[in-house]
Amino acid sequence: MSDETRPSPSRACTAAVIPAAGRGVRLGPGAPKALRALNGTPMLIHAVRAMAASRSVSLVIVVAPPDGAAEVKSLLDAHTLLPGSSPGGGTDFLVVPGGDTRQESVRLGLDALPPGYDIVLVHDAARPLVPVDTVDTVIEAVRDGAPAVVPALPLADTVKQVEPAPAAGDPEPVVATPDRSRLRAVQTPQGFDRATLVRAHETVTDDVTDDASMVEQLGLRVVTVPGHEEAFKVTRPLDLLLAEAVLTRRRRNDGF
Repeated sequence: MSDETRPSPSRACTAAVIPAAGRGVRLGPGAPKALRALNGTPMLIHAVRAMAASRSVSLVIVVAPPDGAAEVKSLLDAHTLLPGSSPGGGTDFLVVPGGDTRQESVRLGLDALPPGYDIVLVHDAARPLVPVDTVDTVIEAVRDGAPAVVPALPLADTVKQVEPAPAAGDPEPVVATPDRSRLRAVQTPQGFDRATLVRAHETVTDDVTDDASMVEQLGLRVVTVPGHEEAFKVTRPLDLLLAEAVLTRRRRNDGF
């Protein structure tokens, strides 16, 4: 890599881990969710491009299904990820096999992370449309000293706490109505001081839904920054239609 294309120290300190080993059963049978097409391009490629679009991210580690690392590497090789991406550019890419759970897959991604990266982003492959401004905001908050940062949005709906029904579909008694002004819907990428995230994965054994909650269990501070409505998670077929509409609007307005 030449001096002209070598990442600056501020870029080289940030890496992104994208766990993409899940099957995505709510989208129905077929390919793993991360490999489903969105406007003709796999969601995973959109997610990788979203991370590589940040000038601060110089390495993206994709954690593939345990038996699908070769397929995912071929997929990355077959798509133009971003102008200036490696080879010869500022963003490198690495594919590693994942585990049986998201938590295990993130840990395997961390295990593959080379020295020299002080900030780690963990991003859902199923959030393919997160804007680069959101990525940069998370990184800056970690640089400013927060050990863990999550993008989040206020809730638009009233939320009810219920007593779970014994059988799916049965009525559920409402037990409380939380104050939604104190609640947030959390997105990704979540950003971390590397040492903090590694310690969390070495310490917390509970099954968790996001990495920030592991840091919470260490008793450390987690802060939120503004998320973005386009960073929604593609989970159901209706989400695919919404994501297609967002991409169509971007291409019409921004040439994206």
